Amino acid sequence: MSNSPGLYERGTPLSFKIEAGIALLTLNYPANGNALSPTMLLALEQAWQRVEADPEVRVAIITGAGERHFCTGADVSALEVGQGGLLDISYAEANRFSPRMCAVTKPVICAVNGLVNGGGLHFVADSDIVIACETAQFMDTHVSVGQVSALESVGVVRRAGVGAALLMALAGASYRMPASRAYMVGLVDLLEPTAADVLSRAFELARNMCKNSPQAMALSKRAIWGATELPDPAAAEQGWGLLKSQWRHVDFVEGPKAFLEKRAPQWNPDPNAKR
Repeated sequence: MSNSPGLYERGTPLSFKIEAGIALLTLNYPANGNALSPTMLLALEQAWQRVEADPEVRVAIITGAGERHFCTGADVSALEVGQGGLLDISYAEANRFSPRMCAVTKPVICAVNGLVNGGGLHFVADSDIVIACETAQFMDTHVSVGQVSALESVGVVRRAGVGAALLMALAGASYRMPASRAYMVGLVDLLEPTAADVLSRAFELARNMCKNSPQAMALSKRAIWGATELPDPAAAEQGWGLLKSQWRHVDFVEGPKAFLEKRAPQWNPDPNAKR
């Protein structure tokens, strides 16, 4: 794996490595539950920008360091940092640390290795595929420390439904949703026995995704997420438009041709590569 410079170097709050088309982002603050400090938030924004812009990256995985915590949310000691400056800033300007916030079009896998709390739920709600170990737990302690659970809960509603979001948001620190329940309600897609198994499964999936057409995956992802944002028939109309747009891309011809010739396809990651 190759390390990126600056904020991604070892010993910083976020580790960023690339291997064979897969970017691994590791929340690297285990002594403090991989909490979201201002420094980590900035590093995450830069990392997602790198994921989206780097043609070498086909799939991204985000996980947490250690085996106890994936992410325990905002660093409580820094809750008031920048608060005054955020009052007149829009949601999109102020929140740039999850893949959906940064409009990442490439597949993102969330590998949950331990407890997820508060702001950590953003990564679960905003990733495309969520894999968790059987000992993982999910909670939202905002109301227990006098804060509002709003942004995270919106994402949880989209993935797991109103009931799951209300239960965690209103129960606060008194309730931890076990991984088995999270799997049942759709907050988690795949369960694995241990944290090591989670990361292994994530890389297995990512390696297989790297064999697919990057443009076809990006458009498929956009169509599917669109179904959670648009009412019918707008979601279907958008999906139809995205499907047809692929007809003009070189991968639309390369895929069937490679299949008939019994060879690996040579995908073009450039979304503007016309046939």
